[in-house]
Amino acid sequence: MTIYLVRHGESTSDINQKYDGDYDDHLTIQGRAEAETVAKKLRTKGVTKIFTSTRIRAVETGTIIGTQLNLPIVSLQELCEQDIYKAFKALGKDQPEEEYRRLGEIQITRDNAPIGTEAYEDFSERVLQCFISLVNDSSTTLVIVTHGGPIRCILRELAKTI
Repeated sequence: MTIYLVRHGESTSDINQKYDGDYDDHLTIQGRAEAETVAKKLRTKGVTKIFTSTRIRAVETGTIIGTQLNLPIVSLQELCEQDIYKAFKALGKDQPEEEYRRLGEIQITRDNAPIGTEAYEDFSERVLQCFISLVNDSSTTLVIVTHGGPIRCILRELAKTI
């Protein structure tokens, strides 16, 4: 089995530095070009299934890849990003997204998760259960189009097994 983890292409929120909620936005022209580049690289890899998060930017990335590979996509809510933005409204828009993610992963626990946010433990459990079910249900070559948080979560778990 081979698994390709793909972060969605550049989105409108990426260029607008929007970090104020669990947003759902479209790819930019650059993001579409990035998805086309990934699709071209995957053409000869024998991909048989494509899964995406349900967020528009991931679905658009997956659709571009799927069109190039002549494959449908399956969108799964479990592959969505952790919703932590509401917890850090005090941070300015000039704060890098990576800092928001790091703070969410470190500070938001089940014991202190602000209303409307997702504790890292819950997020990690959701993503890893989904990943394991996709891996266990297939002996093929998969593409999983998701977000930075779920990709880091999966890679951390895989690193534990090495």
